[in-house]
Amino acid sequence: MKERYFLVREDILPEAVVKTLQVKQLLAGGEVKTVHEAVEQVGISRSAFYKYKDGIHVLNHLERERIATISFDLEHRSGRLSEVLGLIAGFGGNVLTINQSIPLQGRANVVISVEISRLTDELDELTVTLQGTPGVSRVHVIGQG
Repeated sequence: MKERYFLVREDILPEAVVKTLQVKQLLAGGEVKTVHEAVEQVGISRSAFYKYKDGIHVLNHLERERIATISFDLEHRSGRLSEVLGLIAGFGGNVLTINQSIPLQGRANVVISVEISRLTDELDELTVTLQGTPGVSRVHVIGQG
């Protein structure tokens, strides 16, 4: 059976489900050391916690992680990659992965995965800026989700 997910307001959830989330938050925050301590503090049974624990998660501000994969050729010169990473950070992007080929004829292909949820400007503007950066060429967004 395929899993299905629903977005619901907290006030319509059963109390045991809401308290299960509170237990998970206590454990994740290190406020308690054991499930026993957490369920006692919140006021639910251990069996209720174990029943719901894998099915309830917090969705912060209805925000989904968005990731873009950007490919470009980079001049093989000291500091070029660092400049590109700084540029991406300046736009509010968070670099997740970097894959770079061995430089041939003074250029290397670089593929970067960037978390773009907090981009201060559009992804298109970032790619245009990258294209105009000295030592960077053939900029393409090859995936976005």
